[in-house]
Amino acid sequence: MNWFKKFMYGRYGVDELSIALLILSIILIFISEMLSKYLYAFGLIAYIPILLYAFRTFSKNIYKRQQENGKYLRMKNALIVWLKQKQVRAKELKTHKYFKCPNCKQTLRVPRRKGKITITCPKCKNKFKGKS
Repeated sequence: MNWFKKFMYGRYGVDELSIALLILSIILIFISEMLSKYLYAFGLIAYIPILLYAFRTFSKNIYKRQQENGKYLRMKNALIVWLKQKQVRAKELKTHKYFKCPNCKQTLRVPRRKGKITITCPKCKNKFKGKS
């Protein structure tokens, strides 16, 4: 085991992006097994994420791998925030309605069943009409 520690010294190792690549590869391999009769080349594509995983894990360019992982984490977190916003919107669909301000594109939430109302954007103070 000591030889592996010496080998990995100065190398990047495993991070969240590497784990995501490994999971993606496993999923693609399962899909390619189901479609093996139809798409032979898809099975070869499934191994690309494993190669990227190995490259990232054994890379000595730590700064570059950290930059890649940071970019992945920013994208992942933005997706999670977007999905949570959609989930909240779906829960509030019966009680509230959403409008976009025509001036600044700010999303505004108003209660339903109030008829035609004048909506004032808190950001730009623009007034517009909408039916809730």
